[in-house]
Amino acid sequence: MPERRPRLLYLAFYFPPSRASGVYRPRATANLLVERGWDVTVFAAPMSFLRDAIGSFDEKLLDSVDPRISVVRPGLHQFAWQRDLHDFGRFRGTFPHLARRSYEWGQKHVFPEHYASWGLASVSRALRMHARRGFDAVLATGNPFASFGAAWLFNRLTRTPYILDNRDAWTLDLFNETLAFDEGHPALAWERRVLGRASHVVFVNEAIRSWHAERYPHAADRMMVVPNGWDSDTLADTVGPPTKILDGREERRPRFSYVGTLTGNQPIEAMLEGFDRAREHPDLANAGLDLHGYLGFFKGADGNLHQRLATGLEGEGDKGQSLPPGVRYRGPVSKTELHEVYRNTDVLVFLAGGARYVTSGKIFEYMAAGRPVVSVHAPGSAAEEVFRDYPLWFNPGGLDPRAIAGSMVAAAKTAAGLDQRQLDEARSYAGRFERSVSLEPLVRRLTELADRGHAAG
Repeated sequence: MPERRPRLLYLAFYFPPSRASGVYRPRATANLLVERGWDVTVFAAPMSFLRDAIGSFDEKLLDSVDPRISVVRPGLHQFAWQRDLHDFGRFRGTFPHLARRSYEWGQKHVFPEHYASWGLASVSRALRMHARRGFDAVLATGNPFASFGAAWLFNRLTRTPYILDNRDAWTLDLFNETLAFDEGHPALAWERRVLGRASHVVFVNEAIRSWHAERYPHAADRMMVVPNGWDSDTLADTVGPPTKILDGREERRPRFSYVGTLTGNQPIEAMLEGFDRAREHPDLANAGLDLHGYLGFFKGADGNLHQRLATGLEGEGDKGQSLPPGVRYRGPVSKTELHEVYRNTDVLVFLAGGARYVTSGKIFEYMAAGRPVVSVHAPGSAAEEVFRDYPLWFNPGGLDPRAIAGSMVAAAKTAAGLDQRQLDEARSYAGRFERSVSLEPLVRRLTELADRGHAAG
């Protein structure tokens, strides 16, 4: 008889075709586990939520999911996202105030998150599947953190061990570096509860792990760091020096690029002013800065940002809304087409909000592209620890536009003379963060849990 494959229940609300920034880690993890012989079932967001409620999906990402992965989409009560009266059910339409009070009671006394109904639906569906063919382990990734609550409840009912993967932080505000909730908020009690029964708790950097270890010492010995990484299937074609970009006069036109979601938490104005100052250098007089990415994580998320970038074209628009010369907002780019952007880029701009707790998954992709990278973030960012040994990193040391400009000029000069040796050194360093490498400790822990369960059975 062939050996039974270990079976994983993966609670990953944001999974392709979602375009949320955290979708790539679950996608890579599920693909890798299937390659390693696991039977993987992913519980993800309902398509109606991605399409209609938040308008956040990229259909091309579905092609990058291993067809051996089973994807299940439990239901979600979309009370918090319903704005049209036609979407209201009979009870809410007839008794709107009572419906609101009932919903708020559930947020306070059942689970403090709008995704709670998805968590309960996931447990109900998982129990039926588990009765037919048991799961060996559960991996839950957040946000949303209803996945953590679902893993905890499923464990209470079936004793199936679970691992929590914190792509984000639940109760720590990463940008303000304070508690995200007041003491006594039910989210704090729930976090302590789910950590208490977890076999392992994963964080993306040491700073976040240390914060949680200090707050929850009872779970500290089960906490570990599994950094983000880059995906070889989307960057495999990013090789060789960048394509030479010339303007109509056949002069060298250095091209800077930012790739990633743009939000109000990032120091965008410091980047724009720094680039404007950099163009004062004669070698960068014709330089361009292309901004590739969505504006906010959901449709309509940041109207001011949309007005500033999407409608403020170079040299046009109302005063205070136009972009500096050379800057263009190019809109979103599919993950499957990123290699073209990187190939046509001389210098990448790493733009990040926050400081010591914020790494950003984009940092690893930037290094894998083998391009000079200019940092634009507050000093002390967790990203500095990752970039420290990257040979093509240019760090202005803060958000002073003059220092940013100086780093951009230096990076452009390096890019102009970039040779294969430098590219090889950069990509060699980035290789340690390729997903199959960075995820290895997590895969090892899951395998230990499955082996332990088989031995007990």
